[in-house]
Amino acid sequence: MITSKQRAELRRHANTLETIFQVGKDGIDQNLLQGIDGALAARELIKCRVQDNCPLTAREACDKIAALLGAEPVQTIGSRFVLYRRNKKIDRYGI
Repeated sequence: MITSKQRAELRRHANTLETIFQVGKDGIDQNLLQGIDGALAARELIKCRVQDNCPLTAREACDKIAALLGAEPVQTIGSRFVLYRRNKKIDRYGI
């Protein structure tokens, strides 16, 4: 579990990130989870987006993906959300 101060620091880093995954009409499937899992392992902090035709809200998608992959939800704004999972080998953000 990350603290509110750590979350604020991660939000600051997330401002410059590009969206790398989109959750579409099929919702959260195995291929999407595998891609996000790999990206979290490589980057620790990623930004995703929920498309208009998705059956889930950004908050629902963020919470579900975080629970399935052992990640921390950092931020949800509109249709975008940010996830963080520490990788001890990289430890890019020191959290």
